[in-house]
Amino acid sequence: MYRLALGTGLLTVLFAGAIFGFFYAWICSTMWGLDAADPRIAIAAMQAMNASVRNAVFAPAFFGTPLVLALAGVFSLMSAQRAAGVSFFVAALTYALGGMVLTFLVNVPMNQELAGIPVPEDLKEAATLWRSYSEPWQMWNQTRAVFSGLSLLLAATGLVLLGRNQHRA
Repeated sequence: MYRLALGTGLLTVLFAGAIFGFFYAWICSTMWGLDAADPRIAIAAMQAMNASVRNAVFAPAFFGTPLVLALAGVFSLMSAQRAAGVSFFVAALTYALGGMVLTFLVNVPMNQELAGIPVPEDLKEAATLWRSYSEPWQMWNQTRAVFSGLSLLLAATGLVLLGRNQHRA
């Protein structure tokens, strides 16, 4: 059982790291680049990116992270690795609430609203629309990144705890 805990523990770091990296990349490059572009182009680009993100490459990290974390928690507890198990379960809850639920409650509705708006031809109108979307979207994305980063740290902590306590397995 310990080997299952260790294997899933390694997967948690990979999955949590992937989703944290996804949200983080939006913070430090994508949105800054879009903010610097012509707002008509930024709106059209964001609409295209939001339409393309639901894919088989993104889905495992987004939806699979809390599942892998919870599975590592179960296997850790079954291996008498209580501290590691708790760390994995807290990581799962942290990401599920701060990453997934926040995405579904805030970012997805914002994306859907933007998707339904034709790109304004008028530069000033486009700039106003982009600013009213980009600023709150980025704040909520930063929140998702913080929670996802915490989940990654908790997953790594769980893995370290498994390694330190392997003699108990």
